[in-house]
Amino acid sequence: MHINKIEGYILDFPTIHTNFWDGVIAVPAIIIMTQCLKVFPIPRQYFPTIASILGFLISIFISHRENLWTGIFMGAFYGSSAVGTYASLKTVLGVWSP
Repeated sequence: MHINKIEGYILDFPTIHTNFWDGVIAVPAIIIMTQCLKVFPIPRQYFPTIASILGFLISIFISHRENLWTGIFMGAFYGSSAVGTYASLKTVLGVWSP
């Protein structure tokens, strides 16, 4: 780990490695899984939470299983990215549809 000294304080930042899996496979996989869950009678307001939970599960148990804190940190990004991507696609396609 890289240790920085700033004005007498030691800041120890974790190294987080991202890879091809992060943006190209995990986020679309979460979007597809949440879309598949829409066949069940689940209220629509719970889907962002479901996407976040799926992001945490994929990140902690598949993508970053060697480090729990990295898995939690990146899981938040996976779920948030999936929700944001879906919302922006829904907005853009809604504007362009007749």
